[in-house]
Amino acid sequence: MTFRLLPKDERFFDLFIKDGENLLAAARELQDLVSDYRDIEERVARIRVLEHRGDEIDEEVNRKLDAAFITPFDREDIHELVVRMDDVVDGIQEIAETFLIYGIKRPTEESVRLTGILAAQAVQIVECLGKLEKLKGLEPHIAQIHELENEADGLSRAAVARLFQDGGDPLEVIKWRDVYNALEEAIDAAEDTGEVMERMVHKGT
Repeated sequence: MTFRLLPKDERFFDLFIKDGENLLAAARELQDLVSDYRDIEERVARIRVLEHRGDEIDEEVNRKLDAAFITPFDREDIHELVVRMDDVVDGIQEIAETFLIYGIKRPTEESVRLTGILAAQAVQIVECLGKLEKLKGLEPHIAQIHELENEADGLSRAAVARLFQDGGDPLEVIKWRDVYNALEEAIDAAEDTGEVMERMVHKGT
């Protein structure tokens, strides 16, 4: 049997959940932006605020890591968890700003579906974070994160292929290729977040 020493100050778990909920809020903002494509500048600004809030939470986690004698998980795993969640939120901001900077006139059906997949992954991440302290019940959520990434992988490949097959405006092809690449990277980062938590569970049980 493996015994895991926990610090008396267990606010690490509160911060993990806070970070995940911020990630989910950013993912839903992006989904709303793409699903109801208006007030783009205002919505991008809201995502920037959430990205900054995520950075503040990550800094607080790192300060606690520096100060804590005992941590609930390996320090490198805690650090990687917040880094991967930060990657997701940074990716969300990049996607939103790409829509704005590139002057995208209207989202494609694939981009709507991909942002929905990312938001669904974010829901599963929050579910995992809420169960991380007890190290029980994470497996179905992690499996769902992987399944969503697999779905997105096929969808994004098909979307990029269609860009070139349709023979449209080369500038529009470049714009949408960048959007799809940014979406794929954010979805991959969400999967990476799930894999970090999976590793934490294996080490802690």
